[in-house]
Amino acid sequence: MIKTAYNQPDSKGKFGRFGGKFVPETLITPLQQLEEAYLNLKDDKSFNDELNYLNIEFTGRPTPLTFAERLTKHFSKAKIYLKREDLCHTGAHKINNVLGQILLAKHLDKKRIIAETGAGQHGVATATACAKFGLQCFVYMGETDIERQKPNVFRMKLMGAEVVPVKSGSRTLKDATNEAIRDWVTNVEDTHYIIGSVVGPHPYPMIVRDFQSIIGKETRKQIIEKENRLPDYLLACVGGGSNAIGMFFPFINDVNVKKIGIEAAGKGLDTDEHCATLTKGRDGIFQGMKTYLLQDEAGQVREVYSISAGLDYPGVGPEHSFLKEENLVEYYSITDKEAIEAVKLLSRTEGIIPALETAHAIAYLKYLMPKTTEDEIVIINLSGRGDKDLNTIMEFL
Repeated sequence: MIKTAYNQPDSKGKFGRFGGKFVPETLITPLQQLEEAYLNLKDDKSFNDELNYLNIEFTGRPTPLTFAERLTKHFSKAKIYLKREDLCHTGAHKINNVLGQILLAKHLDKKRIIAETGAGQHGVATATACAKFGLQCFVYMGETDIERQKPNVFRMKLMGAEVVPVKSGSRTLKDATNEAIRDWVTNVEDTHYIIGSVVGPHPYPMIVRDFQSIIGKETRKQIIEKENRLPDYLLACVGGGSNAIGMFFPFINDVNVKKIGIEAAGKGLDTDEHCATLTKGRDGIFQGMKTYLLQDEAGQVREVYSISAGLDYPGVGPEHSFLKEENLVEYYSITDKEAIEAVKLLSRTEGIIPALETAHAIAYLKYLMPKTTEDEIVIINLSGRGDKDLNTIMEFL
């Protein structure tokens, strides 16, 4: 049980023993400038008025909290609600963070924007915002992900972004992030790096969490309006972990609200082809942060796998590592096969095709629901829509 009000990260950007700032000296000053700008603006009325305007008029917030009537009947246990981030403009929660960071970039007078992407949703959100504000946009993406996310690659290019293919390593999100960091080190004077999840060096995990917390803030208000009480369970998928932190953070001091994050078990935890970082990893330093990592026996970050491009990452946000060790959030994993079955279940009960990332959270219902009662409430963060994954789903079925 949490003993005092949650107040993370500390003044050094640490979540307990996780987080921090492990970067080349070149990036220390830009990170300090970013932190200073964010702390000055986060409570500034004109900044928040502009962000609120964009959230309402451009993104389409607040997103609905929808009672899933037929999915609830399927399990005949607790009531299930869906937080509909899939209805955001660009099709996922990623736009929440991007709009906030674009305003930060404007304040820092940075004209060139770079980003990394795996599933493509963060790349699409960044390309969209750059088009709206007339900024140069370069999106790093692994060749494997470019192949399995063709519709999103086309959307980015259509909006004027340059998609930079990454051919190193496993040619997925990890490698795209490495290349984006190299670009940033080289061009830091005029470039802002919009990191898409709660990963990387401080202050990024804090900034992304705060911008994504609009998900949990809206959820809290909406469930009280609909049920006059808080939920019993919050459920979200975890790759880097931004949609999960966004949902969990406004409930972090509510000890009676059980928070559950779901990782990708890929082809099974008894193989090396998974991304279950919090389940099978151990702590190490990676891409500017200390966090749980999947490593080989020599301590090298190893290649990982998931059917979901957005979960295909060997690390996790440092705050999730802290929340796991403090027993404030529980983490479990779901295989590719179980995620595909969940895509079919939600499609046929609610008429909603979820993203493969989100399908991992939905798949966990078969383990959670038998433990619930009819007077309890479960809320799932539906972080993105599944249009982008149809080619992958068709190949699997």
